[in-house]
Amino acid sequence: MAISNKNISILGCGWLGLPLATVLISNNFSVKGSTTSQNKLSVLEENRIQPFLLSLNENEIIGNIDAFLENSEVLIIDIPPKLRGNATENFVAKIKTLIPFIETSSVTKVLFVSSTSVYADDNSIVTEETTPKPETEGGKQLLEAEKLFQNNKNFQTTILRFGGLIGEDRHPIKFLAGRENIENPDGAINLIHQKDCIGIILKIICHTESDEVWNETFNAVSPFHPTREEYYTQKAIELNLTSPKFNKEKPSFGKEILSEKLIKTLDFTFAKSDL
Repeated sequence: MAISNKNISILGCGWLGLPLATVLISNNFSVKGSTTSQNKLSVLEENRIQPFLLSLNENEIIGNIDAFLENSEVLIIDIPPKLRGNATENFVAKIKTLIPFIETSSVTKVLFVSSTSVYADDNSIVTEETTPKPETEGGKQLLEAEKLFQNNKNFQTTILRFGGLIGEDRHPIKFLAGRENIENPDGAINLIHQKDCIGIILKIICHTESDEVWNETFNAVSPFHPTREEYYTQKAIELNLTSPKFNKEKPSFGKEILSEKLIKTLDFTFAKSDL
């Protein structure tokens, strides 16, 4: 059976969470959404999202987390680790702080947005059967967080390992254009469009055979894997940007991530398959 009530809480109404919430609302769900920014509360309200100001920290949660979770059957967690630059947060500790509140709430299903960074760049073909071997601090903490959810018997958890996120307003070529000495020219791209991220989550939540989609892990990457050099050179031409230059002297390292399990289980067709 599909989920029994229409109440969903989204922890993290950012670049993905906000448009996801609006799509869920257009499909007759009632959505509570969290933000860490006081200024964004009005944006959530304007989009008919019940707004909550929540800050998830390593030792406490600032804000009314109980009211945020109340009456919701599904909790979607989309708060990536902040580990770029000088940021060194303990993301795993944040998740450990959150879980007891989920355990005592009405939530029976958790959808955790993770990343393909849990897999090593070892030039392999990657499926959900591949043993994760994260090489970055973010990937390591995401994998530990995944385990915390999967090992908890108080609720069902599905893990969505998204590839690199792109959208109409977000594309890596804008950062790579004109740069030189970029590594891994022969590595495959593993990207997914925002529209497909939302479509996948909607499919999971609306799936009639719930046993097939909960307590599962899915790779979510568009089935389109040209090399980095091919893809970003072509994108630069399309957008009239200066093409990046790649370093071909060093061996390329990467991976090709397959999403066949997701496509088959959800009967999902990527809307943006060629990116």
